[in-house]
Amino acid sequence: MYLIEPIRNGEYITDGAVSTAMQVYVSQNIFLDDDILLPYYCDPKVEIGRFQNTAVEINQDYVDAHDIQVMRRETGGGAVYVDRGAVNMCCLLQNDNSIYGDFQKFYEPAINALHHLGATEVVQSGRNDLEINGKKVSGAAMTLIQGRIYGGYSLLLDVDYEPMVKVLKPNRKKIESKGIKSVRSRVGNIRDYLAAAYQDVTIHEFKDLMVEQLLELDDINNAKRYELTEKDWQAIDEMVASKYKNWEWNYGRSPRYEYNRDAKLAAGTVDITLSVEKGRIAACRIYGDFFGQGNIKEVEQQLIGVRVIKADLLEALSAIDVAYYFGKTSAEELVDLILS
Repeated sequence: MYLIEPIRNGEYITDGAVSTAMQVYVSQNIFLDDDILLPYYCDPKVEIGRFQNTAVEINQDYVDAHDIQVMRRETGGGAVYVDRGAVNMCCLLQNDNSIYGDFQKFYEPAINALHHLGATEVVQSGRNDLEINGKKVSGAAMTLIQGRIYGGYSLLLDVDYEPMVKVLKPNRKKIESKGIKSVRSRVGNIRDYLAAAYQDVTIHEFKDLMVEQLLELDDINNAKRYELTEKDWQAIDEMVASKYKNWEWNYGRSPRYEYNRDAKLAAGTVDITLSVEKGRIAACRIYGDFFGQGNIKEVEQQLIGVRVIKADLLEALSAIDVAYYFGKTSAEELVDLILS
């Protein structure tokens, strides 16, 4: 089995968008004479399932305040938070009818590896999870890509649970959406159950230990590697820019949703109902007991087509005299209400 890692010019890349693009690029373009293992860990990010509504899944205020990457993946499923406390073990396997869809067989090498490292309490639970004492420490998925099985699973060594909880708790109230919603699970960690010799391993060392176990190596330096070429990296860079760091892909592909905001502002009560499609305002209705002089429909029209992000909303509302329509209310107050 070949080992391919996100290493460029001797540097280990921890950008989650780059890691994902690398996985997709390899699965679509790199065909070798053996199976491929693609392990990685990355900086904090939230992965949104392909068919999910990003606004419904995350707390955007928390994401912005803590500079957490938001990225929509190619595959379905629910929203997942990952950081440098988790290793993702992905692989490309020759199409084998005996393993495709059989998560018990797929997970068996990982379970054996974790048991070898001392985490003997790890067991498979349900169809595609691993648990320790009733808490989830891994989730797996697999699909077929160009005649090969593309599969993978996370291993939660010791993720930071505070952001995991807060970032996946949406701050949008009264949202109605047809997007597929995530199912929250009780999560645990693997570190506490490792043997004493491995209690202080770094995430990089844990990744290496798992690779050594899965490939039956005494030293990861003896692994059979495929080194990504500069041509490979250029194609990965293009994929990152056009998709995984592109707002249209990560937010704009969200299903249509509607939500309502209301608050008592200095000018009076303002009640805003928005219909959002592909991340942009498709319809807007504003009501309230404020005293304004202008036709409020002009404000509603001003918001049509605007992306539901702070900078764009401020730009749109700052282009008109908000006080003329609402009285003692600023563009900043209205934007804060919309994004509350």
